[in-house]
Amino acid sequence: MISDSDVYQIGTLTRTHGVRGELAFQFTDDVWDRVEADYLFCRIDGLLVPFFLEEWRFRSDTTALLKFEDIDTAEAASRLVGAAVFFPKELTPTDVDEADLTWQMFTGFEVVNVPEGLPESASTPLGTVTAVYDQTANILLEVSTSDGSSVLIPAHEDFVIRADHRERRLYVSVPDELLTLNC
Repeated sequence: MISDSDVYQIGTLTRTHGVRGELAFQFTDDVWDRVEADYLFCRIDGLLVPFFLEEWRFRSDTTALLKFEDIDTAEAASRLVGAAVFFPKELTPTDVDEADLTWQMFTGFEVVNVPEGLPESASTPLGTVTAVYDQTANILLEVSTSDGSSVLIPAHEDFVIRADHRERRLYVSVPDELLTLNC
């Protein structure tokens, strides 16, 4: 049986589309397209259920229309509306081409802060990337912390140590004074 630790959320099914069973999919990561995955998981009644992809097409950089096998009517598709969609970690590519990377791809990553001059073993989790602000020259990552607050972290190569795409962790070394930039 698949567990939550084997997958990560990449979006939500937001509504039906047409009468053939298509669904609008609001996503934060297009990993299923980059590795041409055969299936995705949806949380149905608390369980992770695999759904095999028949076809998909992009509507925008955050929305796609999905058609799952054996979901052939709007009524069948409507039962999936609102379901969270997950991708298996084992299929996540580890050799991501830097030319294909965007800061948006880090949405959902756990952020771990490694104090300057210390090994990664001395790191502390900060939270999860919930948004990326890239409308200006200074790109910022909004990180939701465990206490419910949010901080803004500059997405700059001087602060990013490395990204673990399989585990969806972003290792950073951010000075303490920058961690007080609340949203």
